[in-house]
Amino acid sequence: MNLKEYLNGKLTDDELKKLVKSFDIVGSKEKSVAIIEIPEELHSKEKLIAEAITKVHKNVKSVLKQMSPREGELRLRKYEVIFGEKNTEVLHKESGCRFLLDPQKVYFSVREGSERLRIAKKVRNGEKVLIMFGGVAPFPIVIARKSNASIIYSVELNKKAHEYAVKNVHLNKVDNRVVPVLGSVRDVCPSLNEKFDRIIMPLPESAYKFLDLAFSYSKKGTIIHLYGISEEKNLFKDLEEKVKSAVNGKKYEIIEKKKVLPYGPRKWKVRLDIKVL
Repeated sequence: MNLKEYLNGKLTDDELKKLVKSFDIVGSKEKSVAIIEIPEELHSKEKLIAEAITKVHKNVKSVLKQMSPREGELRLRKYEVIFGEKNTEVLHKESGCRFLLDPQKVYFSVREGSERLRIAKKVRNGEKVLIMFGGVAPFPIVIARKSNASIIYSVELNKKAHEYAVKNVHLNKVDNRVVPVLGSVRDVCPSLNEKFDRIIMPLPESAYKFLDLAFSYSKKGTIIHLYGISEEKNLFKDLEEKVKSAVNGKKYEIIEKKKVLPYGPRKWKVRLDIKVL
């Protein structure tokens, strides 16, 4: 039984039509947190909806209601626990990896698991990899577990996310290859003293603004995976224009374009794979 089926008879037909069709569940079969957007017209029924989620998904111990879009430098949303346990720290499992996190304190997208695995499969033996804006370290850990990269640096500004990254690296037993670093990428990258074979930039709203930095720590043949937001009517072209402006005449080739996830009305999160020439 899905959520709408469970709520049939408890909500009116009109209310059921307004209910958000999908929501995220972060965690494992032992304990998970559901994250849902409640339309304004259903605010009076939010606790009924939240309780229904826990009945349909027995592993869900807390339900979080989105209170804001992603905001600020750390890409965090405001949430309210509308049902269940106040402690929303969970252990999320993905691609044979485990990630300890609290979705109220760090950015993490369960919907990008396939994309993380897709990138990991592109990594060649012995590569040096840099992940900018690495969060709780999902990209570096999946890459470490699914490839033979030699070293993977994960740079993150959010102190809490960095703390989780350190724990997750140890939890997944990849301490010998994944190096979490706390700080701004503009401050950290010069101290690494490396040229990288692959650079991943998973900050869709503004990663392109750091392309100058990515090129500075690239070499001929480096692959940069740049994520961005693109309007459906102008798919990829708007982001390509930003790339052209940001790299300031440096030679490159776009070798792959990929739609990753819907981002909003007529918008997509996309990826451009850029090869440095």
